Amino acid sequence: MLESLHLLLTYQCLYECDHCFLYCGPHMQGTFTLAQVEQAVQQGVEAGITSVYVEGGEPFLYYPLMLETLRLAAQRGLRRGIVTNCYWAVAERDAELWLEPLLDIGLDDLSVSDDAFHSDDPQRSLAKIALAVALRLGLPADRITIEPPRILPGNARRKGEPVVGGDVVFRGRAIEKLAHDLPRRAYICFTECTEEDLVDPTRVHLDPFGNVFICQGISIGSIRQQPLARIMQEYRPEEHPILGPLVRGGPAELARVFGLPEGEEYISGCHLCYLVRKKLLDRFPAYLCPRQVYGEPQD
Repeated sequence: MLESLHLLLTYQCLYECDHCFLYCGPHMQGTFTLAQVEQAVQQGVEAGITSVYVEGGEPFLYYPLMLETLRLAAQRGLRRGIVTNCYWAVAERDAELWLEPLLDIGLDDLSVSDDAFHSDDPQRSLAKIALAVALRLGLPADRITIEPPRILPGNARRKGEPVVGGDVVFRGRAIEKLAHDLPRRAYICFTECTEEDLVDPTRVHLDPFGNVFICQGISIGSIRQQPLARIMQEYRPEEHPILGPLVRGGPAELARVFGLPEGEEYISGCHLCYLVRKKLLDRFPAYLCPRQVYGEPQD
């Protein structure tokens, strides 16, 4: 049963982080309008959600729109959260200026990205300033920390466990920037999707183009074509050309159905799944979109 709607308020971001599986950056297309936000929140309520998260890209780039999104969610009694890279927290006074309006609206979670991908000096990061100020103001806040990939020593894992540590998800720009020289395993090892509940999802992401994502880049419909409630009621993953194989046998089955994208070994199931999907963009444009999530020019 659907519980949470995560709005990708914009694909734009000041940064182009190596691990970003949405290929976000300063020149990326796609930002919600206010009317689209109103439509999304209303459709979420009709679909039975209890929470709204505002993400990106970087949602603080469109600060008035972000605040209004949170107000709309608050008016409907929904829990509210934000994910941000804290580019705005250049000093404590500045962080207060950006965060104080959230006190009036009310916030249930402020997640700040705080790691080497978002700061040259993680010990003195903007996220640490933002987190300290948020907690002092009484806003519930915590850090999101992504560890860079690393090779685990043999005595740190059991037979069959991945040889790569860290929590980078190998989709999008991470494959381009971080996948080189990392150890790989045979594609037949990846027999299930470990990142998302494909059968009974409690969370979906919605982008500015109307795409409803089970996993970013895998669309199950568009709210511009039919309401979210109907999309979820009619959701049949086994009938979806991409999700069907993933449910039956994970990325390995997807590769068996459509062919291996390159070689026979991959870093992770996400790595294999993403590369198979990228080969299929022209074949399934309604299901694998938008193209920019796959590092391809938007039509």
